[in-house]
This record gives sequence, structure tokens and C-alpha cells, in this order.
Amino acid sequence: MSCPSTPAAAALAAHPPAASTALTARAGMLPLVALAIGFVMAMLDVTVVNVALSNIAASLNAPLSALVWIVDGYTLTFAAMLLVGGALADRFGARRLYLAGLFLFVLASLLCGAAPNGPFLIAARLLQGLGAAFFMPSSLSLLTHVYEDDRVRARMLGVWSATVGLAAAAGPLLGGVLIHWLGWRSVFLINVPVGLLGLLMARKLIPQVAGHARALHLFSHLAGVVMLAGLSFVLIQGPVYGWASPRILAALAVTVLAAVALVRHELRGIAPLLPKALFATPQFAAANGIGFLINFGVYGNLFYLALFLQQGRGADALQTGLQLVPMMAVIFFGNLMSGRMSAHWGPRVPLLLGLSVGTVFTALAMGFSPATPYWLLALVCASANLGISTAIPAMTTVVMQVAGKAHANSAAAALNANRQIGALVGVALMGAILHSVSGWNLRNPLAFGVMAVGYAGALWLVWRFVGVVKEQWQVRRA
Repeated sequence: MSCPSTPAAAALAAHPPAASTALTARAGMLPLVALAIGFVMAMLDVTVVNVALSNIAASLNAPLSALVWIVDGYTLTFAAMLLVGGALADRFGARRLYLAGLFLFVLASLLCGAAPNGPFLIAARLLQGLGAAFFMPSSLSLLTHVYEDDRVRARMLGVWSATVGLAAAAGPLLGGVLIHWLGWRSVFLINVPVGLLGLLMARKLIPQVAGHARALHLFSHLAGVVMLAGLSFVLIQGPVYGWASPRILAALAVTVLAAVALVRHELRGIAPLLPKALFATPQFAAANGIGFLINFGVYGNLFYLALFLQQGRGADALQTGLQLVPMMAVIFFGNLMSGRMSAHWGPRVPLLLGLSVGTVFTALAMGFSPATPYWLLALVCASANLGISTAIPAMTTVVMQVAGKAHANSAAAALNANRQIGALVGVALMGAILHSVSGWNLRNPLAFGVMAVGYAGALWLVWRFVGVVKEQWQVRRA
């Protein structure tokens, strides 16, 4: 696992803008802290909510489908509006959109914490995702304007990546502690004072950035939103209404029509959402498929495992957070290993090795039952996460190599969006399995089997399409 904007960070590190002023020398660490506050909050909200699900269900009398919407509502608007957020930042200025998005995120967090029922919480989570989609693409762009010297920027990006990785690993534990002492609403309300501090610091420390004209591709964005919303409705409500019910069939038809309209418009458009040059080689599409499948497994696993620990094994929120720590902490080490392996052998090796390890250990998890010893459960899940976290930075490297300098930003945004869509589908499908299958001894083989197949599919894509990138890497090193 890595932060949602890791591809953008790789793009900026690989193709930084030229240094021009003395601002870098005077900036210090405070601007980095100001921008990291919002980013870390958004990253934590991806993970801490999973620990709170059982408490939310009991407090708001929320059914399983509502719990899936509470997780996926955030991801839905974030994934659907991510490219819009980037375009709006270019058009109106990155600082202006960052502040607006962070304010919206803080307001939505307050609404989440005050939610009187499940539908209200779902609506507030949708608003949270919209705020995150507005400010997260701007944060790394603003970082380049504050730290203009190449070497300083590289160092700050390293600190940034480590901070976000630590936040991802610490999310379940932090959520468990907050819920244990203050209740589930605290995982949202904590964002309010922290977010207000981030807003004040950003207003004071981050310079204005002028916008410039950029097409918004409104039809493509609208078609994408309709497609993802329809897909989410089908996957989440299908087990509730019945897969053959008129409402589900109608939503499926809308999803397909929106997808067809999006593809046709992109193929015929004079200025498509993504440059056609990115699809000149199969590696770009393959790397995006890998990103989709990785996030499908990672976030589907986190959602499923949190409920399995609480509802299947009887852990409370604090115990769940503590038990998830060793499974999540290995992500940081996997990311570090990946960079070193790619530097020596190119991205193909860590991709093949990481996905192979992730596939094998996820398949072993099919044998889990509520009686499985915790040490064995932790060992298997940590090993799977270690493998997958080794593959993620290498996947980003492949995308950046294929895109080149001219299309780095578009490629990073596309990979980010595809990864979020993978997370959305993974959580929704795990929810469907939980809803449709009774008993953990039947659910576990099916759920972990589906995740293992997803990782195996990503492994096949690497084996089939990423070899050329390896050769290019070897030539560049020679």
C-alpha cells in the first residue's frame, strides 16, 4: 500500500521544475507540515473508518450495505472527482483549490461526527471524498512551488513519503485508540481542529499560484461519475435487492451506457481526458490494470479483515487496531525494499517477486477460521502485505517511464484514479460476499480466494507486458 498520490510524487521527483528563487532556502519544514496535515488526514480516513465499522453499525443500527457505503462513499467521490480536482487546480490556482478542498473536508468531517443515522453519515462521507479530491492533487504541486531547489525538493519528498507511509500504517491503531476512549465519532471529529490548523498554516505559509486556462472535459468527467456511481450501486445493493431486480438491472444498464459513452467520447475527442500517446504501448494500460488489481486486493482485504477480527473473532476496536499493526507496519519496509531493488534490477523484479509473494500468502489465508491462532493470521497477512507493498512503487516507476516527461502528470492522475476505483470495487465485492455467504468458514475461502485471483491477474500482466521496460532500464543503466 502507498499513498494515493504516490504516482504524482514520482512524477515530480523524476521531472522537477527548474529552481528560480531563494524561497527554498528560507522555507524550512513548516510549509511541508502545513501541506502534509491535510494529506495525512485524508490518508488516515481511508483506514481508520474500517476499525470503527462494528461500532457504527451498533450505534446507528446500520446494515452491512450501509457499512460498505460508508467506506466506499468516500472512495467513490474521491476517485470520480480526482481528475476534476487536478484540472480545477490548474485553472483556478493550486493554493486556492487546496484551501477550498481542505475546508470542505473539515466541514464534512464535522458532519460525519454529528451524523444521526446511516444515510446522513454516507452523505457526509461522499462530501469528504469530494473535499479530498480537490485538495490532494494540489498538495504536491504546491510542494514544488515552495521547494524549488531540486535537491531540497527531493529530500522533502522523501520526508513526505515516509510521513504518509507511517500514517497509513498507524491508521488502524490510532482509530482503535480513539474509538476505545472517545467513541467512533472521534475518528471524524479529530479532523476538525487538525484541519483548521492546516488551513491557518497553509494560508500563512503557502504562496499563491496563478492558474491557467485548461479544458475541463465536462462530458468525460460526468460520464465517469455516472459510471462509477452506477457500478457502486450494483455491487453494494445487488445482494440487498437481488441481482436480477429491476433496480439493479437498470443501474447496470446505466453503468454500461456511461462507460460506452466515455470510451467513444475519448476516442473521438479532439482534446481527450488522457493523451492518446499514453496508449501507444501496452505497458501503460497494463500498469493501470496492475494498479487497479493491487488496490482491489489491499483495500478489500483491509475492509474484510477488520470485520473478520471484530465479528468473527470477537475483538473490540482497540484490539482490532493493535492486531492490525504488524500487518500494516510491514508496508513501510516493503516500500523501502522496492526502491532499492528497482535501482539494481529495474521495476520488473520487485513487481514479479512482490506479487508472487502476495498471491501465495493471500491464497494461504483461504484456510483462516475464527479459531485460527492470531500469530498465524498475523504472519500470513503481514507476508502478503510485505509482498504487495514491494510491488507498488515499482508499478509507479513503470507508469512514469512509459509516460515520459510530456505526459507524467496525466499518467500519474490516471493511475491514481484507477487505483481508487480498484479500492472501491474491492470493498464493494467483499461486502457482497459478506452479505451473500453465511459463516466465516465459507466466507474466508471465497473472499481471500477472490483477492488471490486479483493479485495473480496483476502478476500475469507484469509477466506479459512489463518485460520491455526492464530492457529499457538495463540500457539506461549501461
